[in-house]
Amino acid sequence: MHGDCCPGWVVHDAALVNRLRAALYAVDTPPQVAPWNLGELDGIALPKVMRPAAVLVGVVAQPSGAQVLLTRRNEHLRQHAGQVSFPGGGIDPSDTSPAAAALREAQEEIGLAPEQAQVLGYLDPLLTITGFRVQPTVVMLDPDFRAKPQPDEVAEVFQVPLDLLMDPAQLEAIPLTFSGRVRHVFQYRYSQQRIWGVTASILYNLRQRLAQTNQWRV
Repeated sequence: MHGDCCPGWVVHDAALVNRLRAALYAVDTPPQVAPWNLGELDGIALPKVMRPAAVLVGVVAQPSGAQVLLTRRNEHLRQHAGQVSFPGGGIDPSDTSPAAAALREAQEEIGLAPEQAQVLGYLDPLLTITGFRVQPTVVMLDPDFRAKPQPDEVAEVFQVPLDLLMDPAQLEAIPLTFSGRVRHVFQYRYSQQRIWGVTASILYNLRQRLAQTNQWRV
């Protein structure tokens, strides 16, 4: 389910695929590294056992440039109601990899068929204060994919230009005091959308990895 082939469609922007893949951990080797945001969580009482989770960072090659697919969660959900997020959720025992979990969740949440996705690799894992160890999975999406949001979970599906998300000038670091110290929460704004918290942190990690490998210029 998480191999390199993509039955039924072809990625025409090979340069984009190569730039992204060069900045990621290999598809067949989920990173066994410490979560990159541990320092920001210092002093917060996290659960002793963090539940493994995966999210799908979907990139679409459009004529106007690469776009990143995001969702806005239903306002009535118990956790993170109304927030912008990536498709994803907990990794089940039946999932063969974090990529398989991300694809399964994306199929459930927005109707993405596995054959409409080409998994490129993994970003660094990160922790959330809600008790998840999240493994972001970067995936190229079929440009002909049309989302079918599951209304109980997803209120909206939209795309944001990757160039905007990679531009350091577009990223805010908002200070807040939590558990006795000042911390910083990342935030982007695009149109009427506020992209912040874990979602913005994942995009920041993508930007950092692309910059470290000299794979992106804005």
